[in-house]
Amino acid sequence: MIYFDNAATGGYKPDSVINAAAAALKFCANPGRSGHRLSLACLERVYVCRKLICDFLGGYSYERTVFTKNCTEALNIALCGVLKSGDEVVTTVAEHNSVLRPLEKLKSEGVKVRYAPLKDGRIDAGEIIKLVKPSTRAVVVTLASNVTGAAPDIKALRAGIPQSTLLICDGAQACGHVPVNMENSGIDVLAVAGHKGLLAMQGGSALLFSERVNPDPVLFGGTGSESYKLEMPDFYPDRLESGTLCYPAIVSLGEGVMYLRENLTEHIEKVTSMTRYLIEQLSETDGIKLYSEPNPYGIIAFDMQAMQSEMAAFRLSDEYSICVRGGLHCAPLMHKALGSEGLVRASVSAFNTRGECERFVSAIRALAVDKSR
Repeated sequence: MIYFDNAATGGYKPDSVINAAAAALKFCANPGRSGHRLSLACLERVYVCRKLICDFLGGYSYERTVFTKNCTEALNIALCGVLKSGDEVVTTVAEHNSVLRPLEKLKSEGVKVRYAPLKDGRIDAGEIIKLVKPSTRAVVVTLASNVTGAAPDIKALRAGIPQSTLLICDGAQACGHVPVNMENSGIDVLAVAGHKGLLAMQGGSALLFSERVNPDPVLFGGTGSESYKLEMPDFYPDRLESGTLCYPAIVSLGEGVMYLRENLTEHIEKVTSMTRYLIEQLSETDGIKLYSEPNPYGIIAFDMQAMQSEMAAFRLSDEYSICVRGGLHCAPLMHKALGSEGLVRASVSAFNTRGECERFVSAIRALAVDKSR
């Protein structure tokens, strides 16, 4: 099986990540919810992982680094926990439904939303800046499109919008693939998906935010702190971490970060090289229309003009044991902007090989010729 669906979830994990998660499953307690030594030891390990992810992403403080079960939960906190009726928001047509759907809910509650268009198929900082006014509460933008791998110039965007405007970023496709530093880039809120580029298991993601932002909880429950109160604690991270933390997933995220601290440069070079190779080969294949340029996120999106994207993905799996994704990739406005009704998306990681890329190209060329089914 060739796994080229890493933009959905990373298919391969370093041994250190697997071993750490397995050890956590063998011997763990509920972190910080009890006073015995094992619970406190797990809480200390969670703190270490919190510190690792905060430092790796240039976060503002460990207390404002909150663990979530996925990037969608993090974005819901970032949007529904921050924006209020009467706020004005600028976002882009390139966003994932984990941004679009919370914003759609907030629109019904009085939040005004405007959508910046693409420019020549790219996410352009200038197009976003044009829509921002002095009263704009926040700009919400992905650091890399999950459809094409297109990425905006975040520093130019930050420089072009009012200082008072919050910059909220979806880092699902970027974090772990390229260096990200919140403070240096002026990012106020960053949502990350641990199970993609950060090499963690599913269930271990995070939300990081600056002192300029004080998100309200969107989930309510036990925290192990201030249990005598019926209201949520007023301090972070407890205010946003209701219920039992997914300890094995958090540990795996910490191990993924430690692995990337040593290997990120190599990963960038390898993923960019494979992405460039696949784009070059597919550009020479009849019946293929490409929507991606070489990128460090490993994303190659294309249209097999004689075959629906879902059918192409099914046949690649059924006949060639190759995993890709077809359809709209939970980003309907991006496809509308591209004039697409669905694309095939192959997404590679540093754990894929050149030989797998060659087999993939051969399979695509065979399908492009075989139009009988």
